[in-house]
Amino acid sequence: MSRFFSKIITDIDPYVPGEQPKDKKYIKLNTNENPYPPTDNIYRAIEEAKRDIRLYPDPENQNLKNEIAGYYQIEENQVFVGNGSDEVLAFCFLAFFSEKKIAFADITYSFYPVYAKLLNVEYESIPLCDDFTLDLKRYRESDLPLIIVNPNAPTGAYVEIPEIERLLREKRDRLMIVDEAYIDFGGETCIPLIKNYDNLLIVQTMSKSRSLAGLRVGFAMGNKELIDGLNKVKNSFNSYTVDRIAEKVAIEAMKDEDYFNEITKKIMDTRERTIEALENLKFSVIPSKANFVFARHPLRDAEELFHALKERGILVRYFKRPRIDQYLRISIGTDEEMAIFIERLTTILKEE
Repeated sequence: MSRFFSKIITDIDPYVPGEQPKDKKYIKLNTNENPYPPTDNIYRAIEEAKRDIRLYPDPENQNLKNEIAGYYQIEENQVFVGNGSDEVLAFCFLAFFSEKKIAFADITYSFYPVYAKLLNVEYESIPLCDDFTLDLKRYRESDLPLIIVNPNAPTGAYVEIPEIERLLREKRDRLMIVDEAYIDFGGETCIPLIKNYDNLLIVQTMSKSRSLAGLRVGFAMGNKELIDGLNKVKNSFNSYTVDRIAEKVAIEAMKDEDYFNEITKKIMDTRERTIEALENLKFSVIPSKANFVFARHPLRDAEELFHALKERGILVRYFKRPRIDQYLRISIGTDEEMAIFIERLTTILKEE
């Protein structure tokens, strides 16, 4: 440990992303990436953007904001874009939670406790119910600002819009951020609520449903004052968070709605077939509206299954944490990939 480190860096446990081993070819079902490529239009967009890469990008990313605003039928000044939703969320912590206390689920996106510690934000963990749904009664009782991942990660559990609206309506002085990274795989977005609730901020990403994980584009939507706060934070760090190529590609991805609908439906259909196959193998699977499932076997240790799958060229995600250390999170791949996964998992389960 370097003697030059600050106390925060010395004490912090950073977020651990899904592993990306290079020792052999794997079927990657561990990082919730989209198994299908983005729309073909993006390759033309990349070529066009390359002509101007000697120039800084538009610091406002105006064209992308306009595209997002038009798509969701909101105002351009209600949109903020950043370098992936992780950056957008980090800016949210700085803009709204510094020197405050916030609340989020005990089992949710594991970047939140890291942001809180890094930025000196106190937080309360609200335990999920025994079935891994959000304890909405506890959320209604709390006066703290809230972050809700919907559908939740890593469980895939989903909260219906009327429940979200009830939380917003009952405590209008409380900010609520809804992280909708996985909303396009069967859930219903809360974006229409923006016009009635100035205490709502929604964060989405193009990494999952738009197949752009490698380009890092995320965005937030809310009332103008909240967006202004995010812009103040951004321009205090880096005015050029989204580069020219990423912006051009993101615009094309938003435009091709037919392709978007096609691949999200494919993933949802494959998810349902995968759930059925897992249940036939005696797994318990939490109902999911994400591009992954969360499952446990009553007789086999999850960590042992994780390692056995890895030895056979299949990567899934295992969290060695209380309450979920007997679950595997399995990203949904192509039909072919999931068939191989089920075949190899079946072989493992037959072994003593």
